[in-house]
Amino acid sequence: MYVILVYDIEERRVSKMLKLCRRYLNWIQNSVFEGELSEVKLKELLGEAKGIINKDKDSIIIFSSRQEKWLDKMVVGKEKNELNNIL
Repeated sequence: MYVILVYDIEERRVSKMLKLCRRYLNWIQNSVFEGELSEVKLKELLGEAKGIINKDKDSIIIFSSRQEKWLDKMVVGKEKNELNNIL
């Protein structure tokens, strides 16, 4: 599957997360990675990432799809921009 991973974590944990993500994906820009991953490799990456982040302060957002033009969004940890559907 094609994956775009974006993270927002406290500075003291950034270098660990950067090293982890570079093992699995291509670095695009600060805190942004992309590439092809199997479901098993994605679960492996997330398992290691959960050991690095603070779920109350940090977040990882993963967009995944079989095709690049259709993406699903998954948030691990605290979502920084909680949207309300109130009009």
